[in-house]
Amino acid sequence: MTRPRGLSARITLTLSYVGLVLVAGALILTVVWLFLLRYVPDEPLFTDTGFAPSQRDLLRAFAGPAGAAMVALLIIGAVGGWFLAGRMLAPLDALTEATRRADAGDLSTRVRMAGRQDEFRELADSFDGMLQRIESQVEEQRRFAANASHELRTPLAITRTLLDVARADPDRNVDDLLGRLAAVNERGVDLVEALLLLARVDRGGFPQASVDLSLLAEDAVETLLPLAEARGVELVVHGGEATTFGSSSLLGQVVLNLLQNALIHGDATGPVTVTTHRDDGGAVLIVENGGDRLDPALVSTIAEPFQRGTARIRRSDHERNGLGLAIVTAIVGAHGGELALAARSVGGLRATVRLPAHGS
Repeated sequence: MTRPRGLSARITLTLSYVGLVLVAGALILTVVWLFLLRYVPDEPLFTDTGFAPSQRDLLRAFAGPAGAAMVALLIIGAVGGWFLAGRMLAPLDALTEATRRADAGDLSTRVRMAGRQDEFRELADSFDGMLQRIESQVEEQRRFAANASHELRTPLAITRTLLDVARADPDRNVDDLLGRLAAVNERGVDLVEALLLLARVDRGGFPQASVDLSLLAEDAVETLLPLAEARGVELVVHGGEATTFGSSSLLGQVVLNLLQNALIHGDATGPVTVTTHRDDGGAVLIVENGGDRLDPALVSTIAEPFQRGTARIRRSDHERNGLGLAIVTAIVGAHGGELALAARSVGGLRATVRLPAHGS
């Protein structure tokens, strides 16, 4: 938006100080006139004690010094107001400069205003916090876009390879080719749907209602029971009531993703347990699986997009992308909760979701 150039804030404040001094001086002169000079006689008086000046005499004697004093006050007001306005507006200048740098793309810039807490420092601290959050989100989006591009390139490259091979070998089994292309395409579609789900969660605005995590856990167990049987893993459910407020479909995706992750990355040496309960005003969901002992440093990264538990893990038909825990983190955060991942001392992983309890 283009706006006409106006007076700077510093000049405006300086003129305001000068105007205030002018008004104050005029008020003092008015008070002198109303309560002193108006009662002096118009003509000089000669008494036994001496000469008493008239009103005209006093005005001639008073006007010059009063005018000079007013001019001096206006000069002092202008000079003092200019420097005082500059000092008061210095924090805004720093904020403006930081805003320009941020607008130019330097999101790492910070004001870091020194001094005691006041309105300007509070504004500067809020501005720094906003830039920090924006920088973090932009960096996360860049990393996510790069990873997503890499992941989407894989099924496309596989599809091209299959087509090139089929073109070079006219006798290739068409049904086998179509089956492989369908599997690759399905994985690509699943990845795109996961990306769209993440975008939906980030936008917010989803319908919310009372949701019992124990019922969602039972549905997820029933859905993934064939996978558990195929992998020889026992599913154990401890379903205490845990009611929260949110989207039933999105929170159902949370339970499904955590349980699927536990089945994929766990092993048959121990069961996968799903526990729900209400604790300290929160609705809690815990999913645990057995397996190898995990490095805590690794555990802190596996919730990031396209990260997987260990290098030896390969994708299966049930794990089509690396967005499972990233989706869980986004959905739980959108519901005002938190996801905590911890390596179990006996091996495997414990995922704990804590959401605000409905009515708390």
